[in-house]
Amino acid sequence: MISVRSLPPICVALSAADPNGLKRLALAECEAGAKFVELRLDLLPQPEAGLPLIKLLRERWPKLNILATCRRKEAQGGFAGSIEEQERILAKAAANGAQLLDLEIETAEAAPDVAARLRQKSRVVVSFHDFEKAPSPEKVLRRLRKVRADLYKMAVAGVKPSDSSRLLRLLGQADAPPLVVLAMGEVGAASRILGPSRGAAFTFAAPNTSPGTAPGQYSAAVMQGLYRVDKLTPDTRVFGVIASPVAHSMSPVLHNRALRRCGVDGVYLPFRVESERLGDFFRFAEELPVEGFSVTLPHKEKVMRHLAGSDKLALQIGAVNTVFRKGKHWWGVNTDAIGVTAPLERLRRLKGATALVVGTGGAARAAVFALQAKGSRVAVTGRRPQKVRALAQATGAEGLAWDVATQRGFDILVQSTPVGMWPNVEDNLFPDAVPAEIVLDMVYNPLRTALIKRAREQGKTVVLGLEMFIEQAAAQFELWTKLPAPRAVMRNAVLDVLQGV
Repeated sequence: MISVRSLPPICVALSAADPNGLKRLALAECEAGAKFVELRLDLLPQPEAGLPLIKLLRERWPKLNILATCRRKEAQGGFAGSIEEQERILAKAAANGAQLLDLEIETAEAAPDVAARLRQKSRVVVSFHDFEKAPSPEKVLRRLRKVRADLYKMAVAGVKPSDSSRLLRLLGQADAPPLVVLAMGEVGAASRILGPSRGAAFTFAAPNTSPGTAPGQYSAAVMQGLYRVDKLTPDTRVFGVIASPVAHSMSPVLHNRALRRCGVDGVYLPFRVESERLGDFFRFAEELPVEGFSVTLPHKEKVMRHLAGSDKLALQIGAVNTVFRKGKHWWGVNTDAIGVTAPLERLRRLKGATALVVGTGGAARAAVFALQAKGSRVAVTGRRPQKVRALAQATGAEGLAWDVATQRGFDILVQSTPVGMWPNVEDNLFPDAVPAEIVLDMVYNPLRTALIKRAREQGKTVVLGLEMFIEQAAAQFELWTKLPAPRAVMRNAVLDVLQGV
Protein backbone atom coordinates (compact mmCIF):
# COMPACT_ATOMS: atom_id res chain seq x y z
CA MET A 1 0.00 0.00 0.00
CA ILE A 2 1.07 3.59 -0.60
CA SER A 3 2.51 5.79 2.12
CA VAL A 4 0.19 8.67 3.01
CA ARG A 5 3.24 10.67 4.04
CA SER A 6 4.53 10.72 0.47
CA LEU A 7 1.38 11.65 -1.45
CA PRO A 8 1.56 14.49 -4.00
CA PRO A 9 0.56 17.80 -2.39
CA ILE A 10 -2.40 18.48 -4.70
CA CYS A 11 -5.38 16.20 -5.25
CA VAL A 12 -7.62 17.21 -8.17
CA ALA A 13 -11.26 16.61 -7.22
CA LEU A 14 -13.27 15.29 -10.17
CA SER A 15 -17.01 15.00 -10.58
CA ALA A 16 -19.44 14.80 -13.49
CA ALA A 17 -23.09 14.08 -14.14
CA ASP A 18 -22.39 10.85 -16.05
CA PRO A 19 -19.58 8.26 -16.42
CA ASN A 20 -18.51 9.48 -19.85
CA GLY A 21 -18.19 13.03 -18.60
CA LEU A 22 -16.13 11.86 -15.63
CA LYS A 23 -13.92 9.84 -17.96
CA ARG A 24 -13.30 12.81 -20.27
CA LEU A 25 -12.48 15.02 -17.33
CA ALA A 26 -10.16 12.49 -15.70
CA LEU A 27 -8.28 11.79 -18.91
CA ALA A 28 -7.84 15.50 -19.59
CA GLU A 29 -6.44 16.15 -16.11
CA CYS A 30 -4.10 13.17 -16.20
CA GLU A 31 -2.84 14.11 -19.63
CA ALA A 32 -2.19 17.60 -18.26
CA GLY A 33 0.04 16.06 -15.60
CA ALA A 34 -2.18 15.39 -12.58
CA LYS A 35 -0.52 12.90 -10.23
CA PHE A 36 -3.35 12.58 -7.72
CA VAL A 37 -7.10 12.66 -8.36
CA GLU A 38 -10.29 12.14 -6.39
CA LEU A 39 -13.17 10.44 -8.18
CA ARG A 40 -16.55 11.41 -6.73
CA LEU A 41 -18.45 8.20 -7.46
CA ASP A 42 -21.35 9.34 -5.29
CA LEU A 43 -22.17 12.18 -7.69
CA LEU A 44 -22.81 9.74 -10.56
CA PRO A 45 -26.38 8.43 -11.08
CA GLN A 46 -24.94 4.93 -10.60
CA PRO A 47 -21.69 5.05 -8.59
CA GLU A 48 -20.54 1.62 -9.79
CA ALA A 49 -20.48 2.96 -13.35
CA GLY A 50 -17.33 4.87 -12.40
CA LEU A 51 -15.38 1.81 -11.24
CA PRO A 52 -14.00 0.82 -14.69
CA LEU A 53 -12.50 4.31 -14.95
CA ILE A 54 -10.31 3.62 -11.92
CA LYS A 55 -8.88 0.55 -13.60
CA LEU A 56 -8.37 2.40 -16.88
CA LEU A 57 -6.53 5.27 -15.21
CA ARG A 58 -4.23 2.97 -13.23
CA GLU A 59 -3.41 0.96 -16.37
CA ARG A 60 -2.60 4.07 -18.36
CA TRP A 61 -0.83 5.93 -15.53
CA PRO A 62 0.52 3.28 -13.10
CA LYS A 63 1.94 5.91 -10.73
CA LEU A 64 -1.31 7.86 -10.51
CA ASN A 65 -2.78 8.12 -7.01
CA ILE A 66 -6.57 7.73 -6.84
CA LEU A 67 -8.88 8.61 -3.97
CA ALA A 68 -12.34 7.07 -4.39
CA THR A 69 -15.28 8.74 -2.65
CA CYS A 70 -18.85 7.51 -2.34
CA ARG A 71 -20.25 9.82 0.31
CA ARG A 72 -23.75 9.23 1.61
CA LYS A 73 -26.42 11.94 1.55
CA GLU A 74 -26.52 11.88 5.34
CA ALA A 75 -23.00 13.30 5.21
CA GLN A 76 -23.79 15.85 2.49
CA GLY A 77 -22.72 13.54 -0.33
CA GLY A 78 -24.75 12.24 -3.25
CA PHE A 79 -25.12 8.51 -2.53
CA ALA A 80 -28.62 7.46 -1.41
CA GLY A 81 -27.83 3.80 -0.77
CA SER A 82 -27.17 1.90 2.44
CA ILE A 83 -23.92 1.63 4.36
CA GLU A 84 -23.61 -1.97 3.13
CA GLU A 85 -23.89 -0.81 -0.49
CA GLN A 86 -21.44 2.00 0.15
CA GLU A 87 -18.89 -0.42 1.59
CA ARG A 88 -19.32 -2.76 -1.35
CA ILE A 89 -18.71 0.05 -3.86
CA LEU A 90 -15.62 1.29 -2.02
CA ALA A 91 -14.25 -2.23 -1.78
CA LYS A 92 -14.67 -2.61 -5.53
CA ALA A 93 -12.95 0.74 -6.04
CA ALA A 94 -9.97 -0.63 -4.12
CA ALA A 95 -10.02 -3.82 -6.18
CA ASN A 96 -9.90 -1.71 -9.34
CA GLY A 97 -6.84 0.18 -8.13
CA ALA A 98 -7.91 3.05 -5.85
CA GLN A 99 -5.18 3.44 -3.23
CA LEU A 100 -7.28 5.62 -0.92
CA LEU A 101 -10.93 5.43 0.09
CA ASP A 102 -12.89 8.25 1.70
CA LEU A 103 -15.21 7.16 4.50
CA GLU A 104 -17.21 9.89 6.21
CA ILE A 105 -17.25 9.95 10.01
CA GLU A 106 -21.02 9.43 10.09
CA THR A 107 -20.67 6.03 8.43
CA ALA A 108 -17.58 5.11 10.45
CA GLU A 109 -19.44 5.81 13.69
CA ALA A 110 -22.65 4.07 12.63
CA ALA A 111 -20.80 0.94 11.45
CA PRO A 112 -17.47 0.73 13.33
CA ASP A 113 -16.23 -2.36 11.50
CA VAL A 114 -16.47 -0.84 8.00
CA ALA A 115 -13.28 1.20 8.28
CA ALA A 116 -11.35 -1.80 9.60
CA ARG A 117 -12.50 -4.02 6.74
CA LEU A 118 -11.74 -1.40 4.09
CA ARG A 119 -8.27 -0.81 5.56
CA GLN A 120 -7.41 -4.37 4.65
CA LYS A 121 -7.90 -3.42 1.01
CA SER A 122 -6.67 0.18 0.79
CA ARG A 123 -5.69 3.25 2.78
CA VAL A 124 -8.73 4.83 4.43
CA VAL A 125 -9.43 8.54 4.90
CA VAL A 126 -12.02 9.22 7.58
CA SER A 127 -13.55 12.60 6.81
CA PHE A 128 -15.62 15.28 8.50
CA HIS A 129 -17.56 17.93 6.58
CA ASP A 130 -19.53 20.97 7.75
CA PHE A 131 -20.62 23.34 4.98
CA GLU A 132 -22.32 25.82 7.30
CA LYS A 133 -20.05 26.50 10.26
CA ALA A 134 -16.57 25.98 11.66
CA PRO A 135 -16.74 23.88 14.85
CA SER A 136 -13.79 23.49 17.18
CA PRO A 137 -11.01 21.75 15.21
CA GLU A 138 -9.72 20.09 18.36
CA LYS A 139 -13.11 18.58 19.15
CA VAL A 140 -13.56 17.38 15.57
CA LEU A 141 -10.11 15.80 15.56
CA ARG A 142 -10.81 13.98 18.81
CA ARG A 143 -14.00 12.64 17.25
CA LEU A 144 -12.19 11.52 14.10
CA ARG A 145 -9.36 9.80 15.98
CA LYS A 146 -11.79 7.52 17.76
CA VAL A 147 -11.91 5.65 14.44
CA ARG A 148 -8.67 3.97 13.36
CA ALA A 149 -7.71 5.25 9.93
CA ASP A 150 -4.67 6.02 7.80
CA LEU A 151 -5.52 9.68 7.36
CA TYR A 152 -8.10 12.17 8.63
CA LYS A 153 -9.78 14.95 6.68
CA MET A 154 -11.52 17.99 8.16
CA ALA A 155 -13.39 20.37 5.80
CA VAL A 156 -15.46 23.12 7.42
CA ALA A 157 -17.03 26.38 6.34
CA GLY A 158 -14.65 29.33 6.35
CA VAL A 159 -16.66 31.89 8.29
CA LYS A 160 -13.84 34.19 9.46
CA PRO A 161 -10.10 34.47 8.70
CA SER A 162 -9.00 32.77 11.91
CA ASP A 163 -10.87 29.60 10.92
CA SER A 164 -7.90 28.91 8.65
CA SER A 165 -5.27 29.50 11.32
CA ARG A 166 -7.16 27.32 13.82
CA LEU A 167 -7.07 24.48 11.32
CA LEU A 168 -3.45 25.02 10.33
CA ARG A 169 -2.50 25.04 14.00
CA LEU A 170 -3.45 21.35 14.21
CA LEU A 171 -0.74 20.51 11.68
CA GLY A 172 2.04 21.80 13.88
CA GLN A 173 1.42 19.42 16.74
CA ALA A 174 4.09 16.79 17.34
CA ASP A 175 1.59 13.94 17.78
CA ALA A 176 -0.69 14.99 14.91
CA PRO A 177 -1.79 12.09 12.67
CA PRO A 178 -1.74 12.49 8.88
CA LEU A 179 -4.28 15.26 8.27
CA VAL A 180 -6.00 17.25 5.55
CA VAL A 181 -7.56 20.46 6.85
CA LEU A 182 -9.63 22.89 4.80
CA ALA A 183 -11.70 25.98 5.47
CA MET A 184 -14.06 26.10 2.52
CA GLY A 185 -15.02 29.20 0.56
CA GLU A 186 -13.07 32.36 -0.31
CA VAL A 187 -12.43 33.07 3.37
CA GLY A 188 -10.49 29.83 3.70
CA ALA A 189 -8.03 30.29 0.83
CA ALA A 190 -5.03 30.31 3.17
CA SER A 191 -5.84 26.85 4.48
CA ARG A 192 -5.99 25.41 0.96
CA ILE A 193 -2.81 27.05 -0.27
CA LEU A 194 -0.64 26.81 2.84
CA GLY A 195 -1.83 23.44 4.16
CA PRO A 196 0.84 21.20 2.61
CA SER A 197 3.64 23.58 3.61
CA ARG A 198 2.46 23.39 7.22
CA GLY A 199 2.23 19.60 7.31
CA ALA A 200 -1.08 18.66 5.67
CA ALA A 201 -0.95 15.36 3.80
CA PHE A 202 -2.31 17.17 0.72
CA THR A 203 -4.84 19.76 -0.39
CA PHE A 204 -7.61 19.76 -2.97
CA ALA A 205 -7.88 21.59 -6.28
CA ALA A 206 -10.54 21.90 -8.95
CA PRO A 207 -9.91 20.55 -12.45
CA ASN A 208 -8.70 23.06 -15.01
CA THR A 209 -11.74 22.72 -17.27
CA SER A 210 -14.71 22.54 -14.89
CA PRO A 211 -15.88 23.70 -11.44
CA GLY A 212 -14.62 22.03 -8.29
CA THR A 213 -16.51 19.84 -5.86
CA ALA A 214 -16.40 22.22 -2.87
CA PRO A 215 -16.63 26.01 -2.33
CA GLY A 216 -13.37 27.88 -2.73
CA GLN A 217 -11.41 25.31 -4.73
CA TYR A 218 -8.84 26.83 -7.10
CA SER A 219 -7.93 25.04 -10.29
CA ALA A 220 -4.92 22.76 -10.29
CA ALA A 221 -3.17 25.13 -12.69
CA VAL A 222 -3.67 28.07 -10.33
CA MET A 223 -2.54 26.07 -7.30
CA GLN A 224 0.62 24.93 -9.07
CA GLY A 225 1.38 27.87 -11.35
CA LEU A 226 0.27 30.91 -9.40
CA TYR A 227 0.63 29.80 -5.78
CA ARG A 228 3.31 27.10 -6.29
CA VAL A 229 1.82 24.98 -3.51
CA ASP A 230 4.41 22.27 -4.03
CA LYS A 231 7.28 24.77 -3.49
CA LEU A 232 6.06 26.43 -0.28
CA THR A 233 7.74 25.67 3.05
CA PRO A 234 7.14 26.64 6.70
CA ASP A 235 9.66 29.46 6.13
CA THR A 236 7.88 30.93 3.11
CA ARG A 237 7.05 34.59 3.70
CA VAL A 238 3.34 35.39 3.48
CA PHE A 239 1.82 38.54 1.97
CA GLY A 240 -1.64 39.20 0.64
CA VAL A 241 -4.57 41.46 -0.08
CA ILE A 242 -7.63 41.99 2.12
CA ALA A 243 -10.91 42.78 0.39
CA SER A 244 -14.54 41.76 0.10
CA PRO A 245 -15.01 40.37 -2.43
CA VAL A 246 -11.47 39.40 -3.36
CA ALA A 247 -11.70 36.86 -6.20
CA HIS A 248 -11.51 39.59 -8.85
CA SER A 249 -8.24 41.03 -7.56
CA MET A 250 -5.26 40.87 -9.91
CA SER A 251 -2.83 41.58 -7.09
CA PRO A 252 -2.04 37.87 -6.48
CA VAL A 253 -1.11 37.44 -10.14
CA LEU A 254 1.09 40.51 -10.13
CA HIS A 255 2.84 40.03 -6.80
CA ASN A 256 3.41 36.29 -7.06
CA ARG A 257 5.04 36.77 -10.46
CA ALA A 258 7.23 39.51 -9.01
CA LEU A 259 8.24 37.45 -5.96
CA ARG A 260 9.16 34.57 -8.21
CA ARG A 261 11.24 36.71 -10.57
CA CYS A 262 13.18 38.23 -7.67
CA GLY A 263 13.86 34.87 -6.06
CA VAL A 264 11.93 35.69 -2.90
CA ASP A 265 10.64 32.67 -0.99
CA GLY A 266 7.23 34.24 -0.57
CA VAL A 267 3.60 33.86 -1.54
CA TYR A 268 0.88 36.49 -1.91
CA LEU A 269 -2.60 35.30 -0.97
CA PRO A 270 -6.16 36.59 -1.42
CA PHE A 271 -7.78 37.16 1.97
CA ARG A 272 -11.53 37.67 1.89
CA VAL A 273 -12.34 39.73 4.97
CA GLU A 274 -15.83 41.02 5.72
CA SER A 275 -16.14 44.44 7.38
CA GLU A 276 -17.10 42.97 10.73
CA ARG A 277 -14.16 40.53 10.64
CA LEU A 278 -11.31 43.03 10.35
CA GLY A 279 -10.21 42.57 13.96
CA ASP A 280 -10.26 38.81 13.52
CA PHE A 281 -8.04 39.16 10.45
CA PHE A 282 -5.35 40.92 12.48
CA ARG A 283 -5.35 38.08 15.00
CA PHE A 284 -5.08 35.63 12.10
CA ALA A 285 -2.26 37.67 10.51
CA GLU A 286 -0.25 37.62 13.73
CA GLU A 287 -0.55 33.88 14.10
CA LEU A 288 0.15 32.88 10.49
CA PRO A 289 2.23 35.19 10.39
CA VAL A 290 1.62 37.67 7.56
CA GLU A 291 4.44 40.13 6.85
CA GLY A 292 2.49 42.72 4.88
CA PHE A 293 -0.69 43.14 2.90
CA SER A 294 -2.54 45.33 0.43
CA VAL A 295 -5.84 46.88 1.47
CA THR A 296 -8.77 47.58 -0.80
CA LEU A 297 -12.54 47.96 -0.53
CA PRO A 298 -14.14 48.11 1.96
CA HIS A 299 -11.24 48.38 4.44
CA LYS A 300 -9.02 51.31 3.44
CA GLU A 301 -10.35 53.63 6.13
CA LYS A 302 -11.34 51.20 8.90
CA VAL A 303 -8.00 49.40 8.81
CA MET A 304 -6.31 52.49 10.27
CA ARG A 305 -7.93 51.80 13.65
CA HIS A 306 -5.87 48.62 13.94
CA LEU A 307 -2.49 50.20 13.14
CA ALA A 308 0.16 51.63 15.42
CA GLY A 309 0.62 54.50 12.98
CA SER A 310 0.50 55.71 9.37
CA ASP A 311 2.59 58.09 7.29
CA LYS A 312 1.64 61.75 6.88
CA LEU A 313 0.08 61.39 3.45
CA ALA A 314 -2.04 58.41 4.50
CA LEU A 315 -3.28 60.42 7.49
CA GLN A 316 -4.17 63.32 5.19
CA ILE A 317 -5.99 61.02 2.80
CA GLY A 318 -7.66 59.20 5.68
CA ALA A 319 -7.05 55.84 4.06
CA VAL A 320 -4.35 53.17 3.85
CA ASN A 321 -3.81 50.72 1.01
CA THR A 322 -0.61 49.08 2.28
CA VAL A 323 0.25 47.62 5.67
CA PHE A 324 3.68 46.45 6.78
CA ARG A 325 5.45 45.40 9.97
CA LYS A 326 7.59 47.92 11.79
CA GLY A 327 9.18 46.00 14.62
CA LYS A 328 6.34 44.32 16.45
CA HIS A 329 3.70 46.72 15.18
CA TRP A 330 1.58 47.25 12.08
CA TRP A 331 2.06 50.48 10.10
CA GLY A 332 0.25 51.84 7.08
CA VAL A 333 0.96 53.92 4.00
CA ASN A 334 -1.00 54.89 0.91
CA THR A 335 0.81 53.97 -2.29
CA ASP A 336 -2.23 54.92 -4.39
CA ALA A 337 -0.78 58.43 -4.24
CA ILE A 338 2.46 57.26 -5.86
CA GLY A 339 0.39 55.38 -8.40
CA VAL A 340 -1.14 58.66 -9.53
CA THR A 341 1.91 60.89 -9.56
CA ALA A 342 4.67 58.55 -10.80
CA PRO A 343 3.27 57.94 -14.32
CA LEU A 344 2.26 61.61 -14.67
CA GLU A 345 5.72 62.83 -13.69
CA ARG A 346 7.15 60.86 -16.59
CA LEU A 347 5.14 63.14 -18.87
CA ARG A 348 5.42 66.57 -17.30
CA ARG A 349 6.39 68.59 -14.24
CA LEU A 350 3.56 68.52 -11.73
CA LYS A 351 4.49 71.65 -9.83
CA GLY A 352 2.24 74.44 -11.08
CA ALA A 353 0.13 72.09 -13.23
CA THR A 354 -3.64 72.43 -13.19
CA ALA A 355 -5.46 69.18 -12.50
CA LEU A 356 -9.09 68.10 -12.44
CA VAL A 357 -9.92 65.09 -10.31
CA VAL A 358 -13.21 63.44 -11.21
CA GLY A 359 -14.93 61.60 -8.39
CA THR A 360 -15.50 62.03 -4.67
CA GLY A 361 -14.47 58.69 -3.14
CA GLY A 362 -11.31 57.49 -1.45
CA ALA A 363 -9.41 57.19 -4.74
CA ALA A 364 -10.26 60.78 -5.61
CA ARG A 365 -9.15 61.97 -2.19
CA ALA A 366 -5.81 60.15 -2.61
CA ALA A 367 -5.32 61.73 -6.04
CA VAL A 368 -6.05 65.23 -4.74
CA PHE A 369 -3.57 65.07 -1.87
CA ALA A 370 -0.94 63.36 -4.02
CA LEU A 371 -1.12 66.07 -6.69
CA GLN A 372 -1.18 68.86 -4.13
CA ALA A 373 1.92 67.39 -2.48
CA LYS A 374 3.66 67.76 -5.83
CA GLY A 375 2.59 71.40 -6.15
CA SER A 376 -0.33 71.03 -8.55
CA ARG A 377 -3.41 73.27 -8.42
CA VAL A 378 -6.28 70.84 -8.06
CA ALA A 379 -10.01 71.09 -8.72
CA VAL A 380 -12.56 68.40 -8.02
CA THR A 381 -15.86 67.60 -9.66
CA GLY A 382 -18.49 64.91 -9.79
CA ARG A 383 -22.15 64.20 -10.35
CA ARG A 384 -23.10 64.79 -6.69
CA PRO A 385 -22.60 68.47 -5.78
CA GLN A 386 -22.84 67.89 -2.03
CA LYS A 387 -20.03 65.33 -2.09
CA VAL A 388 -17.95 67.56 -4.33
CA ARG A 389 -18.25 70.41 -1.83
CA ALA A 390 -17.37 68.08 1.04
CA LEU A 391 -14.23 66.80 -0.70
CA ALA A 392 -13.17 70.31 -1.70
CA GLN A 393 -13.57 71.53 1.87
CA ALA A 394 -11.67 68.55 3.29
CA THR A 395 -8.74 68.84 0.88
CA GLY A 396 -8.54 72.55 0.12
CA ALA A 397 -9.11 71.85 -3.58
CA GLU A 398 -11.40 73.93 -5.74
CA GLY A 399 -14.87 72.45 -5.98
CA LEU A 400 -16.47 72.77 -9.41
CA ALA A 401 -19.97 72.05 -10.62
CA TRP A 402 -20.00 69.47 -13.41
CA ASP A 403 -21.03 71.86 -16.16
CA VAL A 404 -18.36 74.35 -15.14
CA ALA A 405 -15.60 71.72 -14.95
CA THR A 406 -16.36 70.33 -18.40
CA GLN A 407 -16.05 73.79 -19.97
CA ARG A 408 -12.69 74.64 -18.42
CA GLY A 409 -9.30 73.47 -19.62
CA PHE A 410 -6.75 71.64 -17.46
CA ASP A 411 -3.28 70.24 -17.87
CA ILE A 412 -4.28 66.92 -16.26
CA LEU A 413 -7.51 65.00 -15.76
CA VAL A 414 -7.65 62.10 -13.29
CA GLN A 415 -10.76 59.94 -13.60
CA SER A 416 -11.20 58.08 -10.29
CA THR A 417 -14.72 56.63 -10.56
CA PRO A 418 -15.67 53.09 -11.71
CA VAL A 419 -17.35 54.49 -14.82
CA GLY A 420 -16.20 52.52 -17.86
CA MET A 421 -15.10 49.48 -15.86
CA TRP A 422 -15.89 46.04 -17.22
CA PRO A 423 -18.60 45.00 -18.01
CA ASN A 424 -19.93 48.54 -18.62
CA VAL A 425 -17.15 49.28 -21.09
CA GLU A 426 -19.10 51.77 -23.22
CA ASP A 427 -19.75 54.19 -20.34
CA ASN A 428 -17.85 57.48 -20.46
CA LEU A 429 -18.30 60.66 -18.41
CA PHE A 430 -16.78 62.73 -21.23
CA PRO A 431 -18.41 61.63 -24.51
CA ASP A 432 -17.73 65.06 -26.05
CA ALA A 433 -14.70 67.25 -25.40
CA VAL A 434 -12.20 65.95 -22.85
CA PRO A 435 -11.12 69.02 -20.80
CA ALA A 436 -7.41 68.24 -20.32
CA GLU A 437 -4.23 67.58 -22.26
CA ILE A 438 -3.17 64.54 -20.21
CA VAL A 439 -5.79 61.99 -19.16
CA LEU A 440 -5.29 59.31 -16.50
CA ASP A 441 -8.16 56.85 -16.08
CA MET A 442 -7.79 54.75 -12.93
CA VAL A 443 -9.91 51.99 -14.45
CA TYR A 444 -7.61 49.27 -15.85
CA ASN A 445 -10.14 46.66 -16.94
CA PRO A 446 -10.58 47.13 -19.85
CA LEU A 447 -7.10 48.37 -20.65
CA ARG A 448 -8.43 51.09 -22.92
CA THR A 449 -11.62 52.53 -21.54
CA ALA A 450 -14.11 54.55 -23.55
CA LEU A 451 -12.61 57.69 -21.99
CA ILE A 452 -9.08 56.71 -23.03
CA LYS A 453 -10.25 56.01 -26.58
CA ARG A 454 -12.09 59.33 -26.76
CA ALA A 455 -9.10 61.25 -25.42
CA ARG A 456 -6.81 59.65 -28.00
CA GLU A 457 -9.21 60.58 -30.78
CA GLN A 458 -8.83 64.19 -29.66
CA GLY A 459 -5.05 64.01 -29.67
CA LYS A 460 -4.65 63.92 -25.91
CA THR A 461 -1.83 62.14 -24.07
CA VAL A 462 -3.24 59.22 -22.10
CA VAL A 463 -2.14 57.21 -19.06
CA LEU A 464 -3.75 53.81 -18.72
CA GLY A 465 -5.09 52.76 -15.35
CA LEU A 466 -2.73 49.80 -15.59
CA GLU A 467 0.22 52.16 -15.10
CA MET A 468 -1.22 53.48 -11.85
CA PHE A 469 -1.92 49.93 -10.69
CA ILE A 470 1.66 48.89 -11.46
CA GLU A 471 3.21 51.87 -9.70
CA GLN A 472 1.22 51.49 -6.49
CA ALA A 473 1.99 47.76 -6.46
CA ALA A 474 5.69 48.36 -7.15
CA ALA A 475 5.87 50.67 -4.15
CA GLN A 476 4.24 47.97 -2.01
CA PHE A 477 6.65 45.31 -3.25
CA GLU A 478 9.68 47.46 -2.48
CA LEU A 479 8.38 48.31 0.98
CA TRP A 480 7.88 44.63 1.87
CA THR A 481 10.93 43.07 0.24
CA LYS A 482 13.48 45.94 0.18
CA LEU A 483 14.17 44.93 -3.45
CA PRO A 484 13.67 46.88 -6.70
CA ALA A 485 10.26 46.00 -8.14
CA PRO A 486 10.35 44.21 -11.52
CA ARG A 487 7.84 46.55 -13.15
CA ALA A 488 7.96 44.95 -16.58
CA VAL A 489 7.27 41.53 -15.06
CA MET A 490 4.38 42.94 -13.04
CA ARG A 491 2.91 44.67 -16.07
CA ASN A 492 3.12 41.55 -18.20
CA ALA A 493 1.49 39.47 -15.47
CA VAL A 494 -1.59 41.70 -15.54
CA LEU A 495 -1.59 41.95 -19.33
CA ASP A 496 -1.58 38.16 -19.58
CA VAL A 497 -4.81 38.07 -17.60
CA LEU A 498 -6.51 41.02 -19.29
CA GLN A 499 -5.62 39.78 -22.74
CA GLY A 500 -6.55 36.20 -21.95
CA VAL A 501 -3.08 34.74 -22.41
